[in-house]
Amino acid sequence: MALQPSLRRALVIAGSYDAPHTLDIFLDYVCPFSAKLSLTIESVLRPFFDKGGKYEGKVKVIFRNQVQPWHASSTWVHEAGLAVARVSPENFWAFSLALFKRQGEFFDIPTSTLTPTQVRQKLAALSAEVIGANSKDAVLDLITLKTSPNGGVDVTDDLKYTSMSPGANDVGGSTTDVLPCSQIQQAKWYPRFPDRLMGWFGCQRDQQLLGRERVD
Repeated sequence: MALQPSLRRALVIAGSYDAPHTLDIFLDYVCPFSAKLSLTIESVLRPFFDKGGKYEGKVKVIFRNQVQPWHASSTWVHEAGLAVARVSPENFWAFSLALFKRQGEFFDIPTSTLTPTQVRQKLAALSAEVIGANSKDAVLDLITLKTSPNGGVDVTDDLKYTSMSPGANDVGGSTTDVLPCSQIQQAKWYPRFPDRLMGWFGCQRDQQLLGRERVD
């Protein structure tokens, strides 16, 4: 799935954008399992794929916004994440980690007595703790309703783009590989997960090459 150019700096949360392999990880800020997975990304994947890591330049990890509409606040928290991605792209992942740690404040019951505007204000306040108070107003402005009665907020188009189904933006083949989240989360995978991942990438690539040869 293609990545919107204006969001590349923020949503590539591990590795470099030009890495040949892509690991798309679909996360929702109000999903407890996503919160657990975020810790694995931070402690296991990033050290291997970032500068100086064993697989530097070989794999990139892309944060994929996975809105879960059965949770009313899911749209609002993802709007906040994308607003931070625009205001302070270098702090997008730090904000995401902070939001995952505080996700309980945005669950169904805690937000049931708040208006959407109040939830958005709370999210802007959280962003200020990560990217600085001077940027709070800019984030709040991006997630404030201010156009037509049904026009959404300034990052609505970004959210539409990033939450499309996998492959919706691809033209032709894709270089993206997908692994079940359960394989990333299992503790027994932690020590050697990146090594196994690279082996899996190699197996997939070999299969694709063989497939091309058969077609030819």
